[in-house]
Amino acid sequence: MFDTSRILYEDNHLLVVNKRSGELVQPDTTGDPALEDMLKEFIRRREAKPGNVFLGVVHRIDRPVSGAVVFAKTGKALARLNEMIKNREIGKTYWAVTEGMPSPEEGTLTHHLVRDGKSNKSRVYDRPAPGSKEAKLVYRLIGASTNYRLIEIELLTGRHHQIRAQLSKIGCPIRGDLKYGASRSNRDGSISLHSRRLAFIHPVRKEPVRITAPVPAGDSLWQFFEQECSPERE
Repeated sequence: MFDTSRILYEDNHLLVVNKRSGELVQPDTTGDPALEDMLKEFIRRREAKPGNVFLGVVHRIDRPVSGAVVFAKTGKALARLNEMIKNREIGKTYWAVTEGMPSPEEGTLTHHLVRDGKSNKSRVYDRPAPGSKEAKLVYRLIGASTNYRLIEIELLTGRHHQIRAQLSKIGCPIRGDLKYGASRSNRDGSISLHSRRLAFIHPVRKEPVRITAPVPAGDSLWQFFEQECSPERE
């Protein structure tokens, strides 16, 4: 049975859950269990539905990343949320634990990314390159420990591995992200990137929705950073 404590928000139209690192949002060729299927089964059992459950995936985050993910429970909500994603009307804020110190401590990053399908990696360029797409984010340093830094990121575009690639480009690889230059892996195979907040206007009710996802519970460094951040930053 799905752990209901992971539900961050739910009404008749939306379901927002706190994804664990290692989970797939949607099924892929590996055949591993996916959050989409788990939630459909959970809803089917909870509501004793005799047929298939409708649940639309609004956006995805990488398998080793944790945090808030939105699903639509109605076709109307899915269509409107897809349009909002297209128009960049859903605010996405991430937290990243990095090995490096950004300089300056806050700013805007604009790069051009080329996705390499063979390596499943994005190459980063300072100028447009053949096949590239512009990638833009705003970042600021909000915490520090002896060996790591906590960076808050507002995602302005949604490119493949964008945060991972752009932070690595400025000398701040994400903890555990060997693909983009981290010095060591995390024990659980995760990378320390977390979908922290989502902010948008409800697609049906037209009310502001603001959701914060607690950091992974079993990671002492994440817990340290969550406790260090003052309420004003939230």
